[in-house]
Amino acid sequence: MEANGPQSDEPLEHLPRIVGAEELALAFERSVSAHPPMLPDGTSFTARRSAIAAMLVADPAPVEREQLKQDIVALFREATTAAAAYGAFKDSVKALAELWKTGGIGPVSVPSVTAPRTDVAAVSVSTRIDHLGASTFVEKGWSLLSLGDPAGAEGALRRALQLAPGLTEADALLGWAQMAQAHYEEALLTFCRVLRREPNHALAHASVGYVCLRRGQYDDAAEHLMHAVRLDNDRRAVLYAHLYLGMVYRARAMYDDAELYFRKALDLGPNLLQAWYELGKSRWSAGNHAGAVDAWRHGAEANKFNPWGKRCAATIAQAEQRVEELRDA
Repeated sequence: MEANGPQSDEPLEHLPRIVGAEELALAFERSVSAHPPMLPDGTSFTARRSAIAAMLVADPAPVEREQLKQDIVALFREATTAAAAYGAFKDSVKALAELWKTGGIGPVSVPSVTAPRTDVAAVSVSTRIDHLGASTFVEKGWSLLSLGDPAGAEGALRRALQLAPGLTEADALLGWAQMAQAHYEEALLTFCRVLRREPNHALAHASVGYVCLRRGQYDDAAEHLMHAVRLDNDRRAVLYAHLYLGMVYRARAMYDDAELYFRKALDLGPNLLQAWYELGKSRWSAGNHAGAVDAWRHGAEANKFNPWGKRCAATIAQAEQRVEELRDA
């Protein structure tokens, strides 16, 4: 099998000699022009830009134009990262030039460079160590999400992606952290990036479903959530897909269906106390006030230290006060 790393068409002894810092910089510029940096999916920046331009010229439909807008934003961000890495590399070359001037005497600071991945085969020992380190931050991100600290989770997951750019699990959880902070547009871009790499990523589909729910796009939400359920390849995604489907049906005032999905979510994850909270809201909206308080009480008693357990307990007091006001009215 042919290697994916950069190949040369001529032996090293036939390459032009580089005798100074200026020649080195020019050679590097020529190399970048001849072999443009690659995006995580293996395509070059130039190819992606040309593809988007061709689709824009073809007068796309409104839905396609919206997707192209997201693609342009994603490409711009990738290009910004690449430009920063390229600038850092140029600075490191300047540091080498300074070292050459001083004859190699004295400390010279050489900035580290985090560049977009250029090939799949170039996997070094340091990359493997970065992936191991990244997994620690992924676990920390998930733990902070579970504790109700999405901002802290976002920081941990961005650190994971610095150590292992393109790590799908970290990207998916990053989108979830953004979503939990109501940064829906940013989250959607992150999930679209995940789905371009893995079209059947269940957690990304479940999360896109939630974003669609928050936007009031209930049909799109149900489609993504049911797709996550049918994939059935990620227990966490299936669990939350049922929770969000319950919320979709509650928003549509289909309370019996909502209850079925909330109950199924609790069967799949008894510790998902948010399901008790959402079930209580659904029952309250349906006029079943006693049933709503009962659901919130179950959630509060399950774990009084859990953020959703605390929310259930606080809602019980508000609900009982409201029931008294309705009774006195």
